[in-house]
Amino acid sequence: MDTIGDIDKGKLPKHIAIIMDGNGRWAKQKGKLRVFGHEHGVKTVRETVENCANLKLQYLTLYTFSTENWNRPKFEVETLMKLLVSSLRKELKTLNKNNIRLNAIGNITSLPSKAYKELLEVMEKTAGNSGMTLTLALSYGAREELTSAVKQISTKVKNNIISVENIDETIINNHLYTHDLPDVDLLIRTSGERRISNFLLWQIAYAELYFIDVFWPDFSEHHLVEAIINYQNRERRFGKTSEQLN
Repeated sequence: MDTIGDIDKGKLPKHIAIIMDGNGRWAKQKGKLRVFGHEHGVKTVRETVENCANLKLQYLTLYTFSTENWNRPKFEVETLMKLLVSSLRKELKTLNKNNIRLNAIGNITSLPSKAYKELLEVMEKTAGNSGMTLTLALSYGAREELTSAVKQISTKVKNNIISVENIDETIINNHLYTHDLPDVDLLIRTSGERRISNFLLWQIAYAELYFIDVFWPDFSEHHLVEAIINYQNRERRFGKTSEQLN
């Protein structure tokens, strides 16, 4: 079994993104309500964040709540928002202890006022931290993000701030929620599902994808290590040939 000591620290991915899937099914397997799974999923978040910080990972992004998740049963959504508030309060000390800066992407103004206020407060109190940047994707959808970017750029073209001829990847990137984050190197999805689910569609253009048949509450340090070592054993060519890289 691979351990953290087996990871090549010189080849760490700069940015890992995780689709934390399977809380509800994990709870259902145990004859519990879906919220039971979400509660246990919070513990896995804490452990994963600390493991990544200990590895000196620079960026970790977690798909916490999607734009589509608002369509879930009212009780489940309310519980998730309460969990968000309580988790942010509890984890502030741990974030500062581990020199982690909290960031958020998505339409966060759509969050309940209590959750929005708590989020901004923790982001402000960790803004000076210089270690890992932990980004929570909240009320996030990649299509909405891209639509928003197109609208912003179109308005600037209309007002002669940007010319159509100058629109390139950099311009588009600068108008995304993730404008201050590097592209994703490794995308992990738990629960056995093999799809992207409207997550960081622009930013994962050349990411290595890793799907694991484990529900999120059971995702452990061992699984994280496996994913990173799997990533390190891949050849990232970015459109080039192996010969060109060598």
